[in-house]
Amino acid sequence: MKKKIALLLSVMMVASLCLAGCGSKDAKKEDKKVYAVEAGSAGEKVAKEKKWKTNSVAAQADALMEVKSGTSDAAIIDLLMAGAMIGEGTSYPNLKYTDKLTTEEYGVGCRKESNLAAYINNFFADTYKSGEMKKIAEKYGVQEAIVKQAEAKADEIKDGDVKYIQDKGTLIVGITEFEPMDYKDKDGKWIGFDADMASLLAEKLGVEVKFVVIDWDTKAMELESKNIDVVWNGMTLTDEVKNAMECTNAYCNNAQVVVVPAE
Repeated sequence: MKKKIALLLSVMMVASLCLAGCGSKDAKKEDKKVYAVEAGSAGEKVAKEKKWKTNSVAAQADALMEVKSGTSDAAIIDLLMAGAMIGEGTSYPNLKYTDKLTTEEYGVGCRKESNLAAYINNFFADTYKSGEMKKIAEKYGVQEAIVKQAEAKADEIKDGDVKYIQDKGTLIVGITEFEPMDYKDKDGKWIGFDADMASLLAEKLGVEVKFVVIDWDTKAMELESKNIDVVWNGMTLTDEVKNAMECTNAYCNNAQVVVVPAE
């Protein structure tokens, strides 16, 4: 699976250029499809921009189930998830991706004006420099997607949200089930690139980590109400997201892709 994700990331640009040559008849036919999309996601946004008919679901994994069951013609999901969950040897061997719709970057979301974002930026810089970020990425096959990080700032970051989290002793991470970023192993433990990085951050803060499944469409409200402390779940850094939250620097590259039944 790890090799497959890395290969997807390296060849996706070539594949998308080839697919762009499809005729107008195929484009018109595709426009009539029903696309399963995660509510509030980058995939839903691009589908609406293209004026495609959508079927909004709670999570990207649900979008794949819609295609498998035949209740939607196609799904729009993250490339990293496609690499982990569709094709031979995966949970959905009879599905394939056909087109790349966007290029984008992932970031972590914090409460507006929270100093936790700056703290995480330093954490990203330190783990990138030490090789810890790459080591974790290699564990889940996403090493080709990680973004080079700037040097950490020398100023110590304390008080504010950082102190609030340290005082309560828990970092609450808002997620959805999204392999290879956040998903459960056979023992029910949350693992994945994002989950492991969040756990490492909690260790640095000197607190426990707690993962909470959220409604992706209301993630900003979950933050502001302090039900969670961060959104760390392969979150695309759109203008809407950056206006609603205090976001970290980008740490991972991604794309939105179309998934359909394999012929």
